[in-house]
Amino acid sequence: MSVKSMTAEQVFDQIYNQKEVFILDVRNEEDFNDWKIEGKTVTHVNIPYFDFLDGVDQHLERLPKDQDILVVCAKEGSSKFVAEELAKNGFNTYYLEGGMKAWSTYLFKNKFYEDENMKVYQFIRVGKGCLSYMVISGKEALVVDPARFVQDYMDVANKEGVQITHIVDSHLHADHVSGGPELAKLTGATYYLMKSEGRTALDYEPLENHDRIQFEKVDLQVLAVKTPGHTPGSVSFFVNDKLLFSGDTIFVSGLGRPDLGEKVEEWAQDLYETIYGKISEIADDVLVLPAHYADIKTEMNDNGLIGETLGAIRANNTIMTNATKEEFLGTVTKSASSVKPPNFEDIIALNRGAVEKTEEEITELEIGPNRCAVHHTA
Repeated sequence: MSVKSMTAEQVFDQIYNQKEVFILDVRNEEDFNDWKIEGKTVTHVNIPYFDFLDGVDQHLERLPKDQDILVVCAKEGSSKFVAEELAKNGFNTYYLEGGMKAWSTYLFKNKFYEDENMKVYQFIRVGKGCLSYMVISGKEALVVDPARFVQDYMDVANKEGVQITHIVDSHLHADHVSGGPELAKLTGATYYLMKSEGRTALDYEPLENHDRIQFEKVDLQVLAVKTPGHTPGSVSFFVNDKLLFSGDTIFVSGLGRPDLGEKVEEWAQDLYETIYGKISEIADDVLVLPAHYADIKTEMNDNGLIGETLGAIRANNTIMTNATKEEFLGTVTKSASSVKPPNFEDIIALNRGAVEKTEEEITELEIGPNRCAVHHTA
């Protein structure tokens, strides 16, 4: 049988449409356990590449003969070799073009909301657990937390016949390089960030100067309350009293981690004030749209959206509604994790404009699991 390739887009299309996907991952066990392709319909087998060098016969009984097999490695070469060897034994095999490196960079676009005033796209970086958004109204668009693949946002804007005029980052990201400054440079849009993030090397408009950003029929309220994350300047954005772009403060499955800045107790206090202050005033039917997700299998709904109503999130996380301050702080501080996003110091430096890297170097820095959405429920 011949060996064919699949792109990251084709693989995710199968997962999105809930088709069965059998993956033979030939990376080493540690890398596989740390980070892999996931989905409700995905089945994995991990057999390291070096185990195939003495032949494939001893591994054949672990693989299905009646199902396509997608072979995955770090960058493509090893998976192509294994796929070819299995094909010689009658298996119908594919290999992932570009390997997990390509999986890390793919953005899935989903138009999930539309009313008489606006339409909204969600961009899912499936290999990193990162989420970004485009809000369109009239002939203008606003982008929230863009990834560095700026052409994807420009392509959607061109398809919709709109101009990107506003770009906002909810915080200084620690797991991926922001596309905000570059997208602003290419489109002429205004780029907004909290001044308290200390990003002095790049041009931006301080969010501290704006209670809201308005364009066409969109009213974006800047919730510039203290919110936890990697740096002290995190914010959330409340759009038309319907959508809450929550950054790393509230996730579908829990609350944000306050420990990445080594200030667990201080930022846990900030989180309490956020949840029981400004957020408590927002209605249950508002849709929460975070900047990250932890588990696509449980957090993506049947329409391909990663988001949930604030009421549902509150119902699943009781410390948001009826915990004492002591109970809240105790739960949050106990959940603090020692696991940090890979290379997060280097990525933060890039996002501050303090250093420069090539595209290849940035790709290598970003490869790996998302750990910004490590969070807790109670």
